[in-house]
Amino acid sequence: MLQKLSDRFDQLVSELPGIESTIQRHRGDFGDYTEMDDEKALTWKVKAKNLLVATCGEASQHYQEFSKAEELKSYESSSDPFKRMKAVFIAAMDDYKGGYLTSIKNLIQANVFDSELEQAGELLSSGYKLAAAVIAGVVLETALRDICTRESIPTGKLDKMNSDLAKAGIYNKLQQKRITALADIRNSAAHGKPEEFTESDVQSMIRDIEQFLAVQLA
Repeated sequence: MLQKLSDRFDQLVSELPGIESTIQRHRGDFGDYTEMDDEKALTWKVKAKNLLVATCGEASQHYQEFSKAEELKSYESSSDPFKRMKAVFIAAMDDYKGGYLTSIKNLIQANVFDSELEQAGELLSSGYKLAAAVIAGVVLETALRDICTRESIPTGKLDKMNSDLAKAGIYNKLQQKRITALADIRNSAAHGKPEEFTESDVQSMIRDIEQFLAVQLA
């Protein structure tokens, strides 16, 4: 997961020259101004903000500065906020790759979870959807327990932890419902009821847990 996030930083940075190449300077009756492909810039900005949430968190200095940078000020062209966003994004990437954004504990947890989810994916590819769902479910429950401990919320059964974390605002109701659905798949697998879910369900389960961990353990 950590490598995926690092690769995502590289990918978005590689898109910058293509966007910058669309910046054109013009001379008008009221002075010089610039234009750029605003659609490309917006697409990049949305992807960049999503990555910053996953790696830094919405309360981080990096995310807050990025949000400020995107504001268009008086007499500015759209390329001006883009240049500021680029600077903040590169700073965030440097800090992430340097290991300054994630605690050692979270690094260890993320790598352990990565390994277990990879194992679940391999089992699924080999046709063992029950075992794959059980392992993915264990990763999910362990992650919820760790998040509860981090947020000083009592640990307990998965459903209770899920409810308490949503009530505490750690994540929204939509995420809570998705976790409930993932837990249902885990329970069906643990009780040996393969007819209640498909291989595609388990594949989506593994993907959703990866995305959840990317946000919560960043």
